[in-house]
Amino acid sequence: MTERPIDLSSLPSYRRPHHSLFSARKLALMASVVAGLGVAIYGFSPPSGPVDIFSSPAHAQVNNEVRKVDKPVGFADIVERVKPSVISVKVNITQKLAKDDSGDDDSPFQPGSPMERFFRRCGGPDALPRMPRGQGVVTGQGSGFFISADGYAVTNNHVVDGADKVEVTTDDGKTYTAKVIGTDARTDLALIKVEGGSNFSFAKLSDGKPRIGDWVLAVGNPFGLGGTVTAGIVSASGRDIGNGPYDDFIQIDAPVNKGISGGPAFNTEGEVMGVNTAIYSPSGGSVGIAFSIPAATVKNIVAQLKDKGTVSRGWIGVQIQPVTADIADSLGLKKAEGALVAEPQANGPAAKAGIESGDVITAVNGDTVKDARELARTIGSIPPGNAVKLNVLHKGQEKTVNLTLGQLPNTLEAKADKDNGDQGSAIPRGTDVPKLGLTVAPANSVAGAGKEGVVVTEVDPKSAAAERGFKEGDVILEVGGKTVANAGDVREALNAARTDNKNSVLMRVKSGGSSRFVAVPLAKG
Repeated sequence: MTERPIDLSSLPSYRRPHHSLFSARKLALMASVVAGLGVAIYGFSPPSGPVDIFSSPAHAQVNNEVRKVDKPVGFADIVERVKPSVISVKVNITQKLAKDDSGDDDSPFQPGSPMERFFRRCGGPDALPRMPRGQGVVTGQGSGFFISADGYAVTNNHVVDGADKVEVTTDDGKTYTAKVIGTDARTDLALIKVEGGSNFSFAKLSDGKPRIGDWVLAVGNPFGLGGTVTAGIVSASGRDIGNGPYDDFIQIDAPVNKGISGGPAFNTEGEVMGVNTAIYSPSGGSVGIAFSIPAATVKNIVAQLKDKGTVSRGWIGVQIQPVTADIADSLGLKKAEGALVAEPQANGPAAKAGIESGDVITAVNGDTVKDARELARTIGSIPPGNAVKLNVLHKGQEKTVNLTLGQLPNTLEAKADKDNGDQGSAIPRGTDVPKLGLTVAPANSVAGAGKEGVVVTEVDPKSAAAERGFKEGDVILEVGGKTVANAGDVREALNAARTDNKNSVLMRVKSGGSSRFVAVPLAKG
């Protein structure tokens, strides 16, 4: 089984600085001198007080205190202790295939199907099994680790998802059958239980939070080779890789390759700091960027999977977005922090508690909310049915809202616009909004635009509005916190924002059935 490659093509590339031959020799000479000084300093312990290093007696005294330099300790003791807890995971998946003239006759999966994407993720297009059409059994491999002596083990959801048969091989070469207890696709975690054993070596999940620069050991089953150990450091924390709203990954630079999915990342105490789940790899091999699910998340998810086989998450029923610097300025906030409520869901806990579009949630139970992702993680980590206290900025005033969390639905249906009307009707020319780059018309005059707000009929491609993503057909519901029904309302709201010396104005925009806030810079004059 492999890591899930992630497209980070937008990351900047770096080049190694060029040195001439003369400079390189100088650098090498300097490095040798510095290295020599380092050995000298490390190898001798001078006496206290001033010492004349050019005096023979003093020099002799220093030499008499030469200490034996110990060799590097290494990680052998830690590895010897933790490696027996790590397992290789092998899965068999039966796939029934229907004829499809549009696909590759040699491919066992329908193009675009979950199984096809699964095996492409495991090794790219060349890794797709080639079998006759019909029914076939495909296999995959990953990693995992025991968390208790009675055979409970953790791996990735994408390792065992859809598996008909799961086998694990322990460090001593013994093979056991396992069953899947529960999975959670949102965090890519799975809990399995090995049958036929009761005294397995197991690893402890760390209680602490790793620091950037801490040592980390990755253990797993790369390329199906069996137990392999690599070392590196924690490169970053809190990484969002676009996997979902609960992304909070630890980034490590220990070499991680295909097949190590679900394997543990150990700290120097021999505790699991994270579960390896993804790599950034243009080539399919390690480039020193891997991502691990933090131990705190693993504890919470595994406890629920063991108890009931599923994961329940708290839910307040709001569509949220980050507070950018422009949005913070338009709202009069000192810092770009918190989560902006774009739209509360009808009959959801937040709507019933009085939270409205444009409110900014700044804290949960007294803990500051830095951004929208942190709010999603915080609420999701609290069981449904619990009461929470939210600090909310409502129209410039701070208030406290108490509500009871609902349960996050497994699927959220997109809200359809009931006033779609005839989508084939032409959009009228509308009225220009000077210095904004938009032409708008009352929404109720345009078929399919609904009854509220103004619909954008034209966008100047060189305007600030175009840069902020406005497009023809968007519906502007509010400008500067005021509802608008025509171009005159928009102009009035813009003038009010200029009078208040705002650099930008906040607009609530409906696009594609969902709402969002957009801060548009105000032209001066």
